[in-house]
Amino acid sequence: MSGTPAVMAVAAPGALGDERTARELLVRAAAARGTDARLVTTTSEAAFREAVAEAARDGELLLLPPASVDVAALGLALGDARVVRVDVVERGPDRSGAVRRHVRGRGLAGLRWAVDAWWAHRAAPPARHAYGPHPDQHADLRLPAGTGPAPVAVLVHGGYWRSRWEADTLEPLAVDLAARGWASWNAEYRRPDADGWDATTADVAAAVRALADVPGAAGARLDLERVVLLGHSAGGQLVVRLAADLAGEPAAAVRPALTVSLAGCLDLVAVDRRWLSEGAASRALGGRAGEVPDVYAASSPLARLPIGLPVAVVRGRQDDPDLLDVSRSFAVAARAAGDDVLEVEGEGDHFAPVDPASPLWAAVVDLVATRVRP
Repeated sequence: MSGTPAVMAVAAPGALGDERTARELLVRAAAARGTDARLVTTTSEAAFREAVAEAARDGELLLLPPASVDVAALGLALGDARVVRVDVVERGPDRSGAVRRHVRGRGLAGLRWAVDAWWAHRAAPPARHAYGPHPDQHADLRLPAGTGPAPVAVLVHGGYWRSRWEADTLEPLAVDLAARGWASWNAEYRRPDADGWDATTADVAAAVRALADVPGAAGARLDLERVVLLGHSAGGQLVVRLAADLAGEPAAAVRPALTVSLAGCLDLVAVDRRWLSEGAASRALGGRAGEVPDVYAASSPLARLPIGLPVAVVRGRQDDPDLLDVSRSFAVAARAAGDDVLEVEGEGDHFAPVDPASPLWAAVVDLVATRVRP
């Protein structure tokens, strides 16, 4: 790994418990991306500031600051450096200008996502496009090599519709797809725990429509006749629901050639009744399935059958048994309803379909290539 920039992480006093755990996580995550990691823990504010100033010379760092303070308020000597902020506890988003990504509320495991965000930006910096005025209304575009129009892979992340899970979770896929000849469009959107269910569904639709408005040379590089929607977990529900909406809009500027559910939540009534992730569906949709049946009917992919556009259902056998069951049941029902359904099932857990190193993701790429070739 010599010659490759190392991940530099600086922790403020009290930001971590036993530093060995964080160090082990960082080293493993960095090794998975072909690099090294260095963790600097500090015991005083002066030492923290000094370590940050040194690390910032490299241009990008992981920062674990005091949890309740925005980076801008700290007055750190960051220069032109950009920060991937990590909070192992829950807190609101840090919108400071120097913070490029904020990984929050995911415990120590958030360090893995932070390393991926650091690595993805190093490997292939994206261009950010806003599709609305809210800070979460944007998508990151990565273009492949070459000059011709490229097919577009739209990525919609999951996280049981909760704000602490963001588009950073799919950045490794965005980089991988661009390397394979795809333009990747990694969409962020407002989450229902902060802005309501209608804002979430409207944003996902707006993010896809915004592809038609990408300006200039970047827009000319996008082949909108070859668009694939890929949604992970809760994002699987969001993209399949959107496909059902678009099937009823023949004049839509962007219509997917294929919509791919990656370990998706495809039956919201079952997700609610089985109380998955401590009631994630009812918290997102505003009530239990029996309380707001019209919302579930409009939103649940199973209730929208037939979808009317081609759908692929991808699942790992070691996923949550209920999500595995829901994916299998949806595929059977969709085929019976007359939909064009493709299936991929293989070894792997909930995140295997979005791990560029996994055989399951390789199978997804092969499946997509049968319909839309880069």
